[in-house]
Amino acid sequence: MECIKRYVHNAMYMYLVHNAMYPAMWNVSNLMYPVHNAIIMASPSGNSSSGSEDLQQLMDQRKRKRMISNRESARRSRMKKQTHLNELMVQVNQLKEQNNQIVSNINMVSQVYLNVEAENSVLRAQMEELSNRLQSLNEIINCINSANSTIDETEINCEDDFLNPWNLLHVNQPIMASADAFIK
Repeated sequence: MECIKRYVHNAMYMYLVHNAMYPAMWNVSNLMYPVHNAIIMASPSGNSSSGSEDLQQLMDQRKRKRMISNRESARRSRMKKQTHLNELMVQVNQLKEQNNQIVSNINMVSQVYLNVEAENSVLRAQMEELSNRLQSLNEIINCINSANSTIDETEINCEDDFLNPWNLLHVNQPIMASADAFIK
């Protein structure tokens, strides 16, 4: 038996060397079944039952190795796929959390914007009212100045509060405006 294995090994070596040196002489059947052909060529009768049993064992052993290798490769592939899926799930959870934070920030900024807009509306109303008051006061001053130019100053009583533009206490009233009037 040991003799046949050694002979098969030598025959395979010679087969590979011969085919490497003369690639044009390659036979398709030799390429598909190099070990089988080497054993057949090595056996004295060409179809020895012990040689075919050894060949069958060798082929079965290779088939088992290939099957084990394929199973291991499939297991590694499944593990890699599961790891990738776990990483994607972690990433999805992180993105959902970031999205929730962004949405809450948007809601908070929107609320602040609405408050500032309401305050601006109140301030605009107060500014408009103050502008109207200023215009009224300027008209009064213009009236007084025009009256002063036509009337002698000795005739005007300075004690009269209505005609004294610097003493207009009865005109100073608080401005009442609220945001509720402008927000609907």
